[in-house]
Amino acid sequence: MNDSLDAPAARPLPDLTDAATRFPVRAGEDPWTEQEVREIATELVSEIDRLTSELAAADEELSELLRNSGDGAGDDQADSGSSALEREHELTLVNNTRDMLEQTTRALARIDAGTFGRCDSCGEAIGKARVQAFPRATLCVSCKQREERR
Repeated sequence: MNDSLDAPAARPLPDLTDAATRFPVRAGEDPWTEQEVREIATELVSEIDRLTSELAAADEELSELLRNSGDGAGDDQADSGSSALEREHELTLVNNTRDMLEQTTRALARIDAGTFGRCDSCGEAIGKARVQAFPRATLCVSCKQREERR
């Protein structure tokens, strides 16, 4: 039996009472349902828990690498270079995980605030399909394309 599937989420879901009615949709899209919003919120809470755990493990790994970086004063340059590359790689992983955690936490906060699914740039609906596929999306396709051209 897998206890992790039976365990409740460590973080509570935001109040979803009227969330579905507050989220915008694009022309031709069906309105949000409470079930759709609940599924996204549950996915985000699960992702926050997973990323928090990964971040703790990656932080520990990085700390261990930094503690051991002074060991082996007689190491040759190749070993030192390899160790530096490993530390740099682990630091990149920690930073990427931290960024993902921040984006995911903001997405959950947008659900709670009633601003989920609204473009941060133009204020229009991002589109249900886009945010269902990528709940951390903060820009509609048009604004995202404009941002990437800069």
